[in-house]
Amino acid sequence: MKRTHTCGDLRKKDIKKNVKLTGWNNSRRDHGGIIFIDLRDRYGITQAVFDPKHNKEVHKKAEHLGREDVLFIEGKVRARGKELENPNLNTGEIEILADKLEILNKADTPPLEIDDRKEANEDMRLKYRYLDLRRPVMQKNILVRYKTTKSVRDFFDKEGFLEIETPIMAKSTPEGARDYLVPSRVHAGKFYALPQSPQLFKQLLMVSGFDRYFQIARCFRDEDLRADRQPEFTQIDVEMSFIDEEDIYGIMDRMLKQIWKEVLDVNLKIPFPRMTYQESMEKYGSDKPDTRFDLFLMDLTEIVKGSDFKVFTSVISSGGKVKGINAKSCAGFSRKEIEELTELVGIYGAKGLAWIKITDKGPESSIVKFFDGRILNNMIKKMDARKGDLLLFVADPKHHVVDVALGELRLKLGRKLNLIDNKKYNFMWVTDFPLVEFDEDEQKHIAIHHPFTSPKDEDMELLDKEPAKAKSKAYDITLNGVEIGGGSIRIHEREIQEKMFNILGISKEKAEERFGFLLDAFRYGAPPHGGIAFGLDRIATILTGNESIREVIVFPKNKAAQSLMEDSPSEVDDEQLNELNIKMDLVKKKEKNAVFEKIIGLLNMKGIKYEVMEHKPVYTSKEAAEIRGTELRQGCKALICRTEKGFVQAVVSGDKELDFEKLKNIMKVKNVELADAKQVKKVSDCNMGSVPPFGNLFNIPVYLDKKVTENKVAAFNAGSHTRSIKMSGKDLIKVTGAKVEEFSR
Repeated sequence: MKRTHTCGDLRKKDIKKNVKLTGWNNSRRDHGGIIFIDLRDRYGITQAVFDPKHNKEVHKKAEHLGREDVLFIEGKVRARGKELENPNLNTGEIEILADKLEILNKADTPPLEIDDRKEANEDMRLKYRYLDLRRPVMQKNILVRYKTTKSVRDFFDKEGFLEIETPIMAKSTPEGARDYLVPSRVHAGKFYALPQSPQLFKQLLMVSGFDRYFQIARCFRDEDLRADRQPEFTQIDVEMSFIDEEDIYGIMDRMLKQIWKEVLDVNLKIPFPRMTYQESMEKYGSDKPDTRFDLFLMDLTEIVKGSDFKVFTSVISSGGKVKGINAKSCAGFSRKEIEELTELVGIYGAKGLAWIKITDKGPESSIVKFFDGRILNNMIKKMDARKGDLLLFVADPKHHVVDVALGELRLKLGRKLNLIDNKKYNFMWVTDFPLVEFDEDEQKHIAIHHPFTSPKDEDMELLDKEPAKAKSKAYDITLNGVEIGGGSIRIHEREIQEKMFNILGISKEKAEERFGFLLDAFRYGAPPHGGIAFGLDRIATILTGNESIREVIVFPKNKAAQSLMEDSPSEVDDEQLNELNIKMDLVKKKEKNAVFEKIIGLLNMKGIKYEVMEHKPVYTSKEAAEIRGTELRQGCKALICRTEKGFVQAVVSGDKELDFEKLKNIMKVKNVELADAKQVKKVSDCNMGSVPPFGNLFNIPVYLDKKVTENKVAAFNAGSHTRSIKMSGKDLIKVTGAKVEEFSR
C-alpha cells in the first residue's frame, strides 16, 4: 500500500519516524506562510505541515490544495509542542512535517460540508450520500453496525448455529404488507416476490433437520415509510427445533448482552424481565412499554360507575372503561397545555380528556360537582394524588382506545416532564399475546403476529368457537419503548395450521395455492420449532443514539421510497418492458391523477373517512368555499415555502394568511418565502394553488396551523383545481404526521 499508517494511528511514540499517509484534505490553514492541513481518512485526522524553509517545492504545491482533494503525504513525525496540542484529537500531540506531496485527485467544491457540526438538509445528504458518508459520525455509525453484525455472527457460531442463506426471489405469500414483485422474462405473466421475511424457508429448514439456523437476512416490504421503516431492511433471523419459549429467552438474552458489551462496553443484567401483553397494555397502554419512568395507567371504572358524570357512566354501561394518569406536580398546566394533551389523545380515537387539579382548596375542575366526596376520595387514593397534581382521564366503550390514547399521553408527559433517563437500557420481554383479533372493517379475524404462530396448549379448544380469546406462544423483545425483535413458537402440525388458516378466512383452495408446499412438508415429520427476528437496523440505531434507521443504512431510501442518489425507482425503456411482456397502459392512464391517487391510497390505508368532490375549476379560497358548500375557514391553503434548509409546507385556513415571522421563529430559520410556480411543480408535481396539504407525500415537512385542526371539516384541492377532498381537520394530523403550531394571521 502507499501508506504506512492511517490518519488515526500516530502518537508521541512515533516521533522521528518517516511515514506515508493518504486521505482527504479536511481543511487548509495558512499561518504566516506556513500551511497546515488536516488529512482525514476513516480512522481519524492527522495534521500535516508545509514549511517553505523545509521544502519550497512541496510548500508551493500545498498553496493550491482544495477541500476534499485526495492526497499522498510523506514526512517525519514531530511533536506539536505543549501550547499547540489538540486534546480533541487522538493524534493531537503530533504532526507531520511534509517532505513529499502528491495530489492523487483534485476535487470540486462539495455541495455539502464534510463536517459533523454542520448538518445539511436530508434530501441533500441522500442525493450526495457518498459525501455524507465521509463524515466521521456516519463512519462511526456504519462501524457500530459492522461490530454489531460481527458480534451476532460470533455469538451464534459459538452456540452451534449454522448461517444459511434463503432465496431472495420466491413465491408471493403476502404476510401483511404488500410484496415487491419481480416479473419473469422466461415465464410470461408470472412473478417472483421479494421476501418480507424468510419465515416459511426457515420453518422448512427445521423440517430439513438443520435444528439451529440464523441469517443476517435482507427483507422487503412495500409499505408506507417513517423513521423506522425502509422498503429494504435487515433482520437477524433465528430458528430452532425442539425448544420452547424459555430456550428463546435464554439464548437471546445472552446474545444481546454480548452485543452491548462488545459494542458499547455496557454490562447488561440478564435475564431480562418479562411482562404479559395484558399487563403491558393495562399498565403502560402499549405492547412495547417504556419502563424507564414510573407513570402508570390506573383503572377507575369501578370507582366512578356510581357517579353522576354521564360521560363516564354511559361508557361504563356500554361495557367500556375509565382510566387515568396522575401527572405529578402538573396542576399548574395552562388551559392551552391541557388542550394540546386533549388533541393528542384525540388522534388515537379518544373523544375527550377529562381532568381534575389538586390544589390548596382541594380538587378543582368543571367535572368535580358530578362526584360525591366518597368517590372523589377513592379516586384520589387510587391515583396517589397529592397537592399540585393533575389527574387526567379517558373513557371509551373500546378498551383498546382508552389504553392506547393514555399510553401515548404517558409518553408525551414523560418527555415533557423530563422523566426519561436516556442513559438507561430497559429491556422487556412481552409475552402471551392474543392469537388473533377481530377486524370490524374486514369482518374477519386477523393474526396478531402471523398465521404460523402456535396457540397456547391450554387454549387449543378455543380455536373452534372463540379464537379471539386464545393466547399465543408469541413474544416480543422491547427496549426503551421500541420493539427490537419478535417471534413465536410455530405451528408444526398440518391439521392445526389448516385450522388457523380457516380462522383467518383463508379457504382450503387459497391455503393450498399459497402455502401448499409448507403444508406438504408438515406431513413428513416436522419437529416442534420456533424462533425470532430482530431488526438489525433498529438495534444499530439505538446503539448509535439516533432516531432514524436511515442514519445506520449506507444507501437508504427517503420517506417516499426513493433513492435520490441514483434516482430510483426509474423508468425503463420499451425494449426491457417488451422482454418482460409488460405494457404501461394503466400507468399512463393514471399519470394525470398520480397525486390524487396517492392521497386516496393513504387515506384508505389509514382508515380515514373522506369525501371526494368533482367541480368546475376554482382558483381562490372564496370560490372554493362556494362550490364546495363549506365555510371559508374550513378551506385549507396548502402553501409550499422555501427556506435555507429546504422546502416545507405550511397549511392555514381559508380565512387566514400565513405569518412568515411566526413560521420563521417556529422553524428556527433565517428566511421563509413562498415557492414560485416552477418550484411548486418540481416539488409536488402540482400547479400553484392545487397542492393538497400532504407534504409528506412529497417528502417535505408539513406544518398545520392550529386553526385548521380545530375545524370538524377540512376541505382542499386534491392535486387539481377541479377536484376537492373533505375530511376531518384532526385526521389531517394523523395522516400527514404534521407539526401543529400557530402561524396564521
